[in-house]
Amino acid sequence: MNTWSLPSLVLRLVLAATLAASGYIHAQLYIDGYRFIHVIGPLFLLQASAAFAVAALLLLAAPLLLRIAAAAIAIGALAGFATSRTIGLFGFTERGLQPAPQALLSLIAETLTLLTVVAWQMFEVRRHRRTAPHHDATSRVRLDHRTTTPDR
Repeated sequence: MNTWSLPSLVLRLVLAATLAASGYIHAQLYIDGYRFIHVIGPLFLLQASAAFAVAALLLLAAPLLLRIAAAAIAIGALAGFATSRTIGLFGFTERGLQPAPQALLSLIAETLTLLTVVAWQMFEVRRHRRTAPHHDATSRVRLDHRTTTPDR
């Protein structure tokens, strides 16, 4: 995979930026008071740390594993957001888009992270199809049943 093509480089930078933004928001909320919330505080710190780490690694290289990690971080944050506003998460609940504006900015960053991962994967699939050797119907190998069945 050539991760230095212009589209790949742009996708890498956008993905790193959206992850870093999400990490920054969660780190800010952790410092501003979420650190005192049992279980939730450490989860915010974990999300921020993981987002910053994967964002930094994406600046160096972009294997599929890092893109999967980026998607997992975003999905985890979005799931936590939805859960905390519906059934509650470890006894913690919030309402609507509070705290403002961090809740909305976090939703935007994580959604953009997922959209970027999907766009990148689609780009890679198309690029692979364009560069893969083309095989026509005449190049298929025909099996001879006489030579493939065992003798008895």
